[in-house]
Amino acid sequence: MINFDEFGPEKIFEVYDPKTKMRGVVVIDNTKRGPGKGGIRMTPTVTPEEVAKLARVMTWKCALADLPFGGAKSGIIANDKELSKEQKKAIIEAFAKAIKPVCPSMYVAAPDMNTAEEEMEIFAKANGDMKACTGKPKKLGGIPHELGSTGFGVYHAALVSIKHLGLNVKGLPFSVEGFGNVGSFVAKFLTQDGAKLVAVSDSKGCLYNPKGIDFQKLEKIKSEKGTVTAYPGGKVLPSKELIYLDADLLVTAAIPNIITMGDLSKIKAKLIVEGSNIPMTEDVEEALHKKGVLVTPDFVANAGGVISSYIEYIGGTEKEMFKMVEEKVKKNTKIVLENAQEKKIKPRDAAMELARQRVKKF
Repeated sequence: MINFDEFGPEKIFEVYDPKTKMRGVVVIDNTKRGPGKGGIRMTPTVTPEEVAKLARVMTWKCALADLPFGGAKSGIIANDKELSKEQKKAIIEAFAKAIKPVCPSMYVAAPDMNTAEEEMEIFAKANGDMKACTGKPKKLGGIPHELGSTGFGVYHAALVSIKHLGLNVKGLPFSVEGFGNVGSFVAKFLTQDGAKLVAVSDSKGCLYNPKGIDFQKLEKIKSEKGTVTAYPGGKVLPSKELIYLDADLLVTAAIPNIITMGDLSKIKAKLIVEGSNIPMTEDVEEALHKKGVLVTPDFVANAGGVISSYIEYIGGTEKEMFKMVEEKVKKNTKIVLENAQEKKIKPRDAAMELARQRVKKF
């Protein structure tokens, strides 16, 4: 069941195309700040309820990033693994045409689960408006995800958080859960600032070296061998072990719900920066807060992606994107952490309070 409140959803738009058998839904949660922003998720199990929850997350994320976007999300009910390339293209085209009454006037799409650059090109062309979505190929004015906008934002959220705790980034031992498009960029920028990478993980395992891991060497080995565990000189552990290792800063950048109540007693980090979405539940965050661990929430730290989307939407440059990501993430992280400290509440509560204020004031 979809919950309605003072913030939304404003519109639920279900569509069907008899020719391609395309079934889809768009949930426009809130457009007070601007058109609703959110990706197109393609899975066989996606439901209006799931889409509505994700649309609400986008309302808060865009408000907290202080962008002129509202929150929205869409879903196409299909198993892309069972579709030919031609079938997938036809379904996306049908979806783009079917939702034209609300896109891009009320909804701006983006890639999500099982959709990427190629699908956004198909979507934009079928819709007939390049502003219908972001995440397009560079040739159509897209800003490539490979530039690391999300990781760059997480890095700046980490810097503000480190300073907030009175720590020095130079020599600071840190670990990164997930050495993908987010985690690799966070590791790159923090090591450039003199922080000491002591642990990193991927799907094959965790590499631990308390003496420090050379980022450039690690990046080369990951590229050549396909895993961080091939790095010589460190200890190889199961991936999950990373969150227990001795590091002042833990950056989550991959798996949802990686930290549970059962992990609390083993966590040594003073600071956790959530680069991934939902790396723990709110009650786990609350318990860590009571334990004295600072947790910088996901929708504060990883807003770089949606900020990059906004720059693409207005036709901006890569340089403008990096500038805005840095400015907005630093400013909003600082406000959230200071408000949380002043009110003696956890940072997520302070972030939600700020996001709600920014939606209500419009």
